Amino acid sequence: MNVTIDKNSGYCFGVEFAIQMAEDELAQGQQLYCLGDIVHNRMEVERLHQQGLRIIDREQLAELRDTKVLIRAHGEPPETYQLALQNNLELIDASCPVVLKLQNRVKHAFDLSQRQDGQIVIYGQPGHAEVAGLAGQTGNRAIIVMNEADLDQIDFARPVTLFSQTTKSTAGFYKMKALMAARITAAGGQLDSFDANDSICRQVSNREPALAKFATEYDVVLFVSGRKSSNGKALFSVVNAINPRSYFIENETEVEEEWLVGANTVGICGATSTPLWLMQQVAQRIEGVKELA
Repeated sequence: MNVTIDKNSGYCFGVEFAIQMAEDELAQGQQLYCLGDIVHNRMEVERLHQQGLRIIDREQLAELRDTKVLIRAHGEPPETYQLALQNNLELIDASCPVVLKLQNRVKHAFDLSQRQDGQIVIYGQPGHAEVAGLAGQTGNRAIIVMNEADLDQIDFARPVTLFSQTTKSTAGFYKMKALMAARITAAGGQLDSFDANDSICRQVSNREPALAKFATEYDVVLFVSGRKSSNGKALFSVVNAINPRSYFIENETEVEEEWLVGANTVGICGATSTPLWLMQQVAQRIEGVKELA
């Protein structure tokens, strides 16, 4: 059985940068907290916990004083920085540059929309850390949409500016854009007052066609990702649409031997939040399984 790890899978530069910053701080032997999971991968969170990284939520953040807190790649809303100043917290800011740029664009668009009686809409997962940071640029007045039913929140007779969470599916974004354009027309609104911004990270979106090609090259594909990962869900849907013998797993313990029956080739790939070492462990697990007829 031939086992191959996709060379294009694994951490995007934003996640890699955040983890490197965490490891550099932890290597100095100092206490370091992280606001939320540093990455949506349980195995990597556990590995860094063993090195001393402690995950906290917003309520715990409010209780901290005089210590260091890591801001993960997803970014944070303005109130997090205000709280850090009040509590004398040193922020190790690992916000992804792509996310920070998008936050600035959302803030600028919101300021403009206030003068035009417009609305900011974000195509993203409600409650997701990045979406919370983006909505924070609008004083949490942005409208968050994930599916067609969510569009009922929007007044399509008024101007609309649309952005996307950086890790969402490109196909999903353009479907949402088309649905919104149709609603504007139906409401008698003007399409020239609809500003749709494809703000999906190109390092993420470029993986979709690459993974689609990868999925055609193997009898079985194992997609490794944390189940909390929005990017993981989007990318797995691409793989699964191409290869029905594709399986979503968090780690090597979830591999089922019957999946491999009759397979001559197995491809292993993952999300932008999947560490290479985890995909390597999955490969070792498969190689330890006797070739099945």
